[in-house]
Amino acid sequence: MVDYVVSERRATITLNDPERRNPLSNAVMGELAEAMRRACQDPEARVIVLTGAGDRAFSAGGDLASGFVDAPLAGHAGRGALVDLVRAMRRCAKPIVARVNGHALGGGFGLVAASDIAVAVDDAALGTPEIDVGLWPMMITAVLQPLVPRRALLEMMLLGRRFDAVEAERLGIVNQVVARHDLDRTVDATVAALLAKSPAAIALGKSAFYAVADMDVDTALDHLHTGLTAIAMTEDAAEGVSAFVEKRHPDWTGR
Repeated sequence: MVDYVVSERRATITLNDPERRNPLSNAVMGELAEAMRRACQDPEARVIVLTGAGDRAFSAGGDLASGFVDAPLAGHAGRGALVDLVRAMRRCAKPIVARVNGHALGGGFGLVAASDIAVAVDDAALGTPEIDVGLWPMMITAVLQPLVPRRALLEMMLLGRRFDAVEAERLGIVNQVVARHDLDRTVDATVAALLAKSPAAIALGKSAFYAVADMDVDTALDHLHTGLTAIAMTEDAAEGVSAFVEKRHPDWTGR
C-alpha cells in the first residue's frame, strides 16, 4: 500500500489505496515509517515528497475498518507505528514536502503537519474528526500544537471540525494552496528550489530548528550559536561563500 520511487534526487513516498482514500492502518503506518527511514538514508535522494494516490484524498486517516479498537491493549504497540513515523520525519536530515492531493483527516492531517513544507489543492478538506467516533487525535497533537493557535486547535479537536485548505493556510498548517492543475507544477518548483540549496546547511539547519522548539531562550541561543559554528565548518559553507565572492553558482557536495 506504500510506493517508493526515486527520480532526479527526489524520493516520492505514496500512500496507494485510492479506492479507500488511502487509510492508515497500523501495518500501513509501519510501511510508511520504513519508507521514510529508507528515503532519509538513500544517497540518491535529497528531497522527500509524501503524497497520496488518486485525486480524492491524501489520507482519510485511521483505518477504522481494520479492527482499530477490537483489542486496544494488544494493539498498543502497533499504533506506535505513527509515533515511529513522525519521529523519523523530524529526525530526517532531508526536507519533506507534503503534496496534499485531496482530503487529509485525522492521522493524514497529522502527516501534513509533520512535514516541513505542505502544498495543498484548494478543494482539500482537512481536520480532526476523531471525536465523532469516540476517539481523540492523540499523537498528532504533538505536531499540531506548534503550528495552530491553542484555542483554535482545541476547538478543532473538541468539535471534530473540518475546514478547507484556505483556512489551513491561514492557520499555518499548509504553506501554499493551489488549483488542482497547478499542484504538480508547484511541488516541482518547491523541490527544485530545495535542491538548489546546500544539503549540509539544510540538514544542520532543520535539526537545529526542531531541537530548539521546546528550549528556553538562553538554552536555544547557546544551541544555535554552536550550530552556526558547525555549519561554518562544512565544505558547503566554504563553497557557498567562495561562490558568492566570485559571483558564480555554488557546487554543493553536502559535506
